[in-house]
Amino acid sequence: MKITSAAFQDGGLIPQKYTCDGEDVSPPLAWTDPPRETQSIALIADDPDAPRGTWVHWVIYDLPPDARELSEGVPPAETLPNGAKQGRNDFGKIGYGGPCPPRGTHRYFFKLYALDRKLGLPAGKTKQELLEAMRGHVLTEAQLMGRYAR
Repeated sequence: MKITSAAFQDGGLIPQKYTCDGEDVSPPLAWTDPPRETQSIALIADDPDAPRGTWVHWVIYDLPPDARELSEGVPPAETLPNGAKQGRNDFGKIGYGGPCPPRGTHRYFFKLYALDRKLGLPAGKTKQELLEAMRGHVLTEAQLMGRYAR
């Protein structure tokens, strides 16, 4: 499984549009086929370079196993039309919150997980709660890293 974005290359710069300095909409993401036994897909986007430790920008889970993309500008709804749930980011909001580093260039990791079950968690869960629910159920994972400086 591999995750890519039409907006930036792995290791490349994230366009301002997807940050707090722009429209602050989620970037388009696409991925290749997960393992055949995949029952759901989850995504965590975070910044390990934040001054007070890793900052979580996006938590989304229970994406259907046949999903292959998240379009640009996923709305900040708790539940998406395809049944996926969005969790709470470290800005205290549901859905995506774009890069907004206080200083320097930060790295933003979009980590995709293929899971052997649907988690069935309610919307609004945190990254930590999602990681606990996923423990022992990850079939494979992929990641895409983008950078941004203000």
